[in-house]
Amino acid sequence: MIKQKRRSKLDRLFYCGDTRVRTKDTWIFSPLLYQLSYITNLNCGGKDINFFLYPTVFVYFFSSIIFVHMDNDKKVIAIDAGNTSVKAGYFNNDCLIEVRRFSLKEIDKLSIWVNSIGNPETVMSSVLSKIETKVILDLFKNCFLISNETKFPFDINYSSAKTLGIDRICNAAYLFVHSKTPFAACIDIGTCLKFDLIHKTKGYLGGSISPGIDLRYKSLNDYTGNLPLLSNKTIPKLVGTSTELSITSGVLNGMKHEIISMIEQYRMEFLDLTFFMTGGDTSFFDFESKNDIFADENLTVKGLYEIFKHNA
Repeated sequence: MIKQKRRSKLDRLFYCGDTRVRTKDTWIFSPLLYQLSYITNLNCGGKDINFFLYPTVFVYFFSSIIFVHMDNDKKVIAIDAGNTSVKAGYFNNDCLIEVRRFSLKEIDKLSIWVNSIGNPETVMSSVLSKIETKVILDLFKNCFLISNETKFPFDINYSSAKTLGIDRICNAAYLFVHSKTPFAACIDIGTCLKFDLIHKTKGYLGGSISPGIDLRYKSLNDYTGNLPLLSNKTIPKLVGTSTELSITSGVLNGMKHEIISMIEQYRMEFLDLTFFMTGGDTSFFDFESKNDIFADENLTVKGLYEIFKHNA
């Protein structure tokens, strides 16, 4: 004879019966409702109360479930307005559900998408001009705009804190919350190449900024008389065999080895350090996979959401 396992007090409180014979259609339709359909007795104060004999208890029980579900349905849109595009992440109950990118010329599509989600709260960080930022803000009611005056979950030890880029602060916020090591560095490869360092107790410590791929190409074209403006982002051979290949090698190989060298310097100076990589141009670089380097293309949006939660 198989000995039945004694149910715990919690199991006995909401015992849902044996569901091994449930049909596939009921499982697909709603596992929760199907499971609840087995509940006929509710143990209150040591007494079994039958739902169908006491309809008031039945209504109260299911109303509580619906209320809790609605109360936990927290929708937030985090908008990262960058120099070349606007990236928006849809969060529901702390989970990143969807990310979309919009050009600065199609901001109306951002508004349509947000409205289709329902009535979410919105939070935005922007490195755009005040005029461009206002255009986006005017699309939403009560949008929370992150500024240098916002409360952050860490201290900012930076001599010019008022001019510190909001995108760099958002990246630091994600690292501060999610890094498992005392030190963490963010490598953001986009319009600019940015390194940012944060410590678990000392907060934001600073970093570096240098031109990104497109800025390097544009500088060579702007400040010389004959060099063409290029846009290729495929890593070439080290030795360029034409003017265009020489420019491409100088820009891309030079930038790649700048990043590698910076990583090694950080490792030597800051022990117990984790790196996080993000930015629109990160995918063009193939770095050796190591345990202390993590890539996340949505890191800035996630950091923006962490700041929103800190101020909620």
